Amino acid sequence: MTIPLAAYKEIQLLPSILSADFSRLGEEIGAVMDAGVRIIHVDVMDGHFVPNITIGPVVVEAVAPLVHERGGLLSVHLMIEKPERYLEAFAKAGADALSVHAEAGPHLYHTVETMKALGVGAGVALNPGTDVSRVREVAGLVDLVLIMTVNPGFGGQKLIERVLEKVPVLREMLPEEAAIELDGGVNRENIRRVVELGANWIVAGSAVFGAQDPGAEARVLQDLMTGHGSVW
Repeated sequence: MTIPLAAYKEIQLLPSILSADFSRLGEEIGAVMDAGVRIIHVDVMDGHFVPNITIGPVVVEAVAPLVHERGGLLSVHLMIEKPERYLEAFAKAGADALSVHAEAGPHLYHTVETMKALGVGAGVALNPGTDVSRVREVAGLVDLVLIMTVNPGFGGQKLIERVLEKVPVLREMLPEEAAIELDGGVNRENIRRVVELGANWIVAGSAVFGAQDPGAEARVLQDLMTGHGSVW
């Protein structure tokens, strides 16, 4: 599927299946989508770029129909070395948007162009210690920039407050139709604040799937993002 341009400007909650119960993955995806979630986030790790290993194109291919049948979209975050080798495989598996790390290779411009040619949303991700200047040369090409607010590789970490300073800087740098995605340590207490800073695609893993009722928690977080909810 092609992500509508309007979706990049909208406020979206992206539950990350990294924190889901994989024995009940279809049920948990269904629960958050029934709660109004439109984009599911998938973290791909290779054990080299980050110290953990997660899923590959085969699992994305299995998840994609569950999401697409409900009218949703699949955003895949590639925390891997040489991501250009796998872009086509993930696009064919059903990813609607791909994000590669600016730190993962020397040919970022070419990689972004390749994602565009494959017909998927093109995203660039930044580690907490990476300056926003790394995306300046491709700022007019990307559909989204993903800011990591924890060190990539593991779920359940605390948000690194100083990284939030990147959000307004990027909002000035990017076209207004591009999304700023924020990933790491987001919960009820801080989700409204990060949206007010200018981030509009917000990834939540353990905050959603670590809750007793992931669907109910997704509703709470979506209400907080739009200013209609209370942390209580």
